[in-house]
Amino acid sequence: MVPYLQVEEVSKRYGDRLLFENISFTINKDDKVALIAPNGAGKTSLLDLIAGKESPDSGKITRTNDITFGYFEQIPTLDPSKTVMNEIFSGDNERIQIIREFEDAVLHHRQEDIARLSGRIDQLGAWDVEVEIRQILTQLKINNLDAIVGELSGGQKKRLALAKVLIGQPDFLILDEPTNHLDLDMIEWLEKYLDKSRITVLMVTHDRYFLDRICNEIIELEDNVIYKYRGNYSYYLEKRDERIQSQQASVAKAQNLMRTEIEWIRRMPKARGTKAKYRVDAFDQLQEQARQKSNEKSVRLDMKSSRLGKKILEIKGVSKSYGPLNLVTNFSYSFSRFEKVGIIGDNGSGKSTFLNLITGLVTPDTGEIETGQTIKFGYYRQDGIQFDMKEKVIDAVTKIAEDVQLEGGIRLSATQLLTKFLFPPSVQYDFVEKLSGGEKRRLYLCTILMQNPNFLILDEPTNDLDIMTLNVLEDYLADFDGCVIIVSHDRFFMDKIADHLFVFDGKGSIADFPGNYTQYRNKIEEEAAERKTDTVKTTVEPSRPKNTDNTKLTYKEKRELEQLEVDIPLLEERKKELEELLNSGTLDHNTLFSKSQEIVLLSEKLEEMELRWLELSDKG
Repeated sequence: MVPYLQVEEVSKRYGDRLLFENISFTINKDDKVALIAPNGAGKTSLLDLIAGKESPDSGKITRTNDITFGYFEQIPTLDPSKTVMNEIFSGDNERIQIIREFEDAVLHHRQEDIARLSGRIDQLGAWDVEVEIRQILTQLKINNLDAIVGELSGGQKKRLALAKVLIGQPDFLILDEPTNHLDLDMIEWLEKYLDKSRITVLMVTHDRYFLDRICNEIIELEDNVIYKYRGNYSYYLEKRDERIQSQQASVAKAQNLMRTEIEWIRRMPKARGTKAKYRVDAFDQLQEQARQKSNEKSVRLDMKSSRLGKKILEIKGVSKSYGPLNLVTNFSYSFSRFEKVGIIGDNGSGKSTFLNLITGLVTPDTGEIETGQTIKFGYYRQDGIQFDMKEKVIDAVTKIAEDVQLEGGIRLSATQLLTKFLFPPSVQYDFVEKLSGGEKRRLYLCTILMQNPNFLILDEPTNDLDIMTLNVLEDYLADFDGCVIIVSHDRFFMDKIADHLFVFDGKGSIADFPGNYTQYRNKIEEEAAERKTDTVKTTVEPSRPKNTDNTKLTYKEKRELEQLEVDIPLLEERKKELEELLNSGTLDHNTLFSKSQEIVLLSEKLEEMELRWLELSDKG
């Protein structure tokens, strides 16, 4: 194994807050590693250190000299004055830069440079860079390459930054919450892209399906200790549980032994100065071990919900448009008690507008929404965090309520409530601005739930929350004595909570699917496979014999089939682009000839791939 990164005895603190101390680990070539830690433990700070953006207080970080690093940050650094395409070409990746220089040489007819750069492009295998760029941009739905970066939305900037780092094809890729602001189709594409690539990856993400399918190693940072698990997320959960049980058993054993030793010390005080001194010394170590507490800490959510009446929420023929953009068209639905609905759809398809209609923040163009008299909404919004950064954590809660009622009639003070949400007294009197992004989200969740809602609306609640908090939130929602609507790109979260789905098509239509997200995706893939089979059958000779043996697909063939189903649509899209380009009448003679050659080769490749797809489909 070739070590790409070595972290040795590294420590970091900000002010009086210690993030981590003397931690060490190694990441080797081809590893795909996830870093898991509670919010506020310093995950992003550790990534900044590894990427060289910050320096450790002590310790050493060694990176292999001849490899390239790419860093996707939660808050991307982009030039607001550039166009999307210029921003992409502004990176220092040699393959991209050499193509840029070649295009400039062609534009200005510098024949010597053209010859020199052509040879270098051959060496780097960079002739397909532009195709690769367009494929990545298409998958991330970045379509307007002339748009000014400063005019993009926050989500568009995040996708542009992700595209830029992927296009650079670094040897070592660092990803900080890469799935935030991606819709579900984009996440699944990124999953497949990373799975088939040879890039070494270190990532922080709360998306558990993503972790399970991509990573072969988990690094857990907890209570300033590094634990390594050689396996995916499912393996990590199993081994972590075994570790915690073992720790708890060791502590319990030490506590029992300490009680025996205490009795001995009390009965035989004279022994302390003679032969039994070794036993007294051992007692001190035993006492330290016995006082250890399980580091299994999690948020406890047992808020009381308000009583739910018979009438919940009725939507009658509601429509909403903004100019020519139809987001909701003639939608009707009557909610039942304890219903849990997931909402899915592409970015900009109207999901947040729908939630704002339900809660009365937006007025429908037509139709009406009737809310039951007992309904008390709790609306967790993507942009809902509006704390005064200069106020103290405790003040952010007490200005809502001095105390809160839990299930069973128990009442907690604001201090006790914050402690249950893993804000110890030392943090409660800190300013909000000192909290990490995930801690601010957890505080926001606390302020929503403490108001005892009986109809929860959660718009991307999983962004920036750590996995431990998500697990507890899922358990809380599963037992929640009220209605729930969830918008989330976290597939695991949706599968665990939603009974059925509202599917937004982006044209105003909302379909009600009776199942969870995985069931929905399976249905979509089955329908796509059927359409592909019908398409291939029309282009392949009908006399082609069926495979009559009962041999099942090998693992390698299954992976090949999956990849063909990804690659064929991409090539079809490229062929369509070329055909439109050839018919545009804007190409010079040389370009027209080269594009014509490309479309011939592309058609041959497509035919070959479709035949192979049919062969594997028949076999499976």
